[in-house]
Parts: sequence; C-alpha cells; structure tokens
Amino acid sequence: MPILLGCIADDFTGATDLANTLTRQGMATVVLLGVPREDVDVGDADAVVVALKSRSIAASDAVSQSLAALDWLRRRGARQTYFKYCSTFDSTDAGNIGPVAEALLEALKEDFTVACPAFPTNKRTVYQGYLFVGDVLLSESSMRHHPLTPMTDALLTRVLQRQCKGRVGLIDFSVVERGRAAIRDAMAQLRADGVRIAIVDALTDAHLVAIGEACADLKFLTGGSGLALGLPENFRRSGLLRMKEAGALPKFGGHAAVLAGSCSVATQRQVAKMKAGSNGFKIDPIALREDRMAVAKVLQWARPRLGREPVLICSTADPATVEKAQAALGRERAGQLIEAAMGEIAKGLAGMGVERLVVAGGETSGAVVTALGINGLRIGEEIDPGVPWTASLGGKPLALALKSGNFGADDFFLKAFQKLEAAHLESPLSPRERGRG
Repeated sequence: MPILLGCIADDFTGATDLANTLTRQGMATVVLLGVPREDVDVGDADAVVVALKSRSIAASDAVSQSLAALDWLRRRGARQTYFKYCSTFDSTDAGNIGPVAEALLEALKEDFTVACPAFPTNKRTVYQGYLFVGDVLLSESSMRHHPLTPMTDALLTRVLQRQCKGRVGLIDFSVVERGRAAIRDAMAQLRADGVRIAIVDALTDAHLVAIGEACADLKFLTGGSGLALGLPENFRRSGLLRMKEAGALPKFGGHAAVLAGSCSVATQRQVAKMKAGSNGFKIDPIALREDRMAVAKVLQWARPRLGREPVLICSTADPATVEKAQAALGRERAGQLIEAAMGEIAKGLAGMGVERLVVAGGETSGAVVTALGINGLRIGEEIDPGVPWTASLGGKPLALALKSGNFGADDFFLKAFQKLEAAHLESPLSPRERGRG
C-alpha cells in the first residue's frame, strides 16, 4: 500500500520527534534509520520517517543522502514529502538546511515550499521571521554556544538566504493569524514573485494547524515536528486516512541506562538532576584520545551497578569545557571521539543485559543506534513533548528514548523509566516485526 507522507529527518532524535507528532495525530508511523534497503517492509504504515545523520556533515553529503532517501520514498508512492530539521534551525552559513531543501525541490520538480521550525509546546516560536527560544531570540539562547552549529543569528530569512541560491521570503504573523485561506493566498503571491522558500511565522499550535492545512496541495514542505500537526487531517479530509491508536510497546525487563552526549543547557540540568541520586560516569574526548582502554573502564564501572538503578554515562559539559576540548582536538575530532565511544559503550551495555536505554543528543543517538545495528523504530508513548519511547526493529530488541539535547524537563531521565514501567505493555514484537527494516 502506498504511504501517504514520506519524511526525511536530518538526525535521529528529530525523526522520533516527528514520528511522535504524527502518531499522536492518528498516523501509523515507522522510523527507518539510514537510507532504507530496497526490501524493507513497512507494513501498513501511513507515514515513514527516514532518519539520517546529515545535520552536521558536509552539505554535499547531506544532499546526496537526502536525495537517496527521497528516491526510496517516491518508489513507495509517497503523496507528500517532508524535510524535517530542528526547531532551533541548527545549521551553518554553508547549510545544511538550504542546500538540502533546494535539492529536494529540484528533484521533485517543484518551485516553492515553506520553512517553519516553530514548536510552541517546547517554546520555539517564529515572529516576523525571528526565531525565539522561550522569551529570548535564538541568538541570545544557549544555542549560540552549540559546539557544532552555533546559532548567532535569529532572523531566519537571513540565515536561510545565506544557504540558498533561490529567493527566500516571509509569511508573517498578520497573515498567519487570518488563517488557511490568507496563508494560501500569500504562498501564491510569493510564488508568483519568484520566491522559492518562505519562512512562516507561528506562535501557537493553532497557527501550525492552519499552516498545515494551507500546505495540503504542496508536494514538498519543510519544518520542525510542529508543522506536522496539521498534515494528518489533510489526508483524513481526502478520505485517505482513518484515525489509529498508537501501538503498545512490548515489555522490557532488562537493565536501564542513560547515555548523554549533548552539552545543551537542558541536558546539563537533566544530568545534574539524575546525578543527585547517582554517581554517574563522566567521559571526555581528551581522555578518550589518550587512553585506549577508556571504553573498557566505563563498562567495568557500569557492570556492578546494573540492576540497582539506571546508570548514567555522560560527556555533557559546560561551554568552557567544550571549548577547551575543541581547542586541543579540533571541533570535528572531539565530536567523533565522543560519538564512537558512546556507540561502543552502548554495545557493551546491551551485551550486559541493558534493554532500556535513554540517549540524549542527536549526534549521540545516531552513533548509538548505528553501533547497535538497529534498522528502525516503532513509536510508543510520549515521555515529554517531542520525545517518545520506541522499540527497536532489527538488532537486539531494546526500548529506546532518543532525546534531542534541548528537549525534556529537568527530571526527564528519571521520569522516562517510571513512565515505561507504568505503561500498559502487552504483547512482544513478533519475529516479523523484529526483523523488519
């Protein structure tokens, strides 16, 4: 059966965030990790999210991977294509949002789309083209210190124009506030004026629903997970979609662990909250470079602690510590060392009976699921806005919560395991589902 919505996410946590939104709106959604093989079976999924690890790689590589994902989705009959990036518009002046969006537009032979990263539930809003995080401009938030994609400009029209060959425009709040018809008229006018991508203001979920409704006839659109709020209803109005309940996940009784690679302010608070009741283990890239046994020492520390409570292993650090490591190793090398170590640690923990795993940070999540050989994810109950529990498809059966560094309340790590335990979990994955992907 052809899928209705084909999605391409630029990191793994963003993919589960988007899949969570679609699932809650009644779309059966599967996340596939990496460009899928030709023989992947997604069953009766209404939406498929292809999760790439393309946010921080070279723009040309991001474009190549995204086009490969698009080709797979088109062969599955996707009626609409969605490029999902972070609600904080993580990118540099070289990309990768603009280059990927323009490449996908060209491949689809389309001349216009929208860009709306707003996610009001998590306090990301866009007004007059400026992106706010809570009450401050993006450029004044902790994102200005991001180790890979420091965001020092909050005006999205300007940020995106630096990345794009075509013209970038704006559909501002005064238009969005008037609803679907006004937004659709504004899109038509911008298209006639030669604008290729329009940033769209949004302050509330109602705005996102109206924008989604206005985009019903667009073959391609881009945004954060919030914009997906209005898309399932378009298919429902067309008679293509019936409301579905999110499937229950199987019961996982093994050990529990948290791997935190993000250095965001939110993750720093979450690590501090969890460490208040647990010693935890702190790793840093300089130690990883100098000690070939560093990963083995982490696993040796974890082994006797498994089963008592969730173990915490983190590389989370404040901006000054991050800058020191990057000065010593280089920005890319520091990140690579952490990602490789987290992947190996995850494999070791799984071998010691860990079945419930929370991972913080998009790059860390990508490294972990790749190391574990996981091909896809089945979406379960939401823990905090934008972060669901999932069950692995392919590889060792695991319960996974892949959290964007910026998401979640201070008690997220502790709450996640409590919520999984309290959920009404029934039947395990069938052998077919375990092998899917």
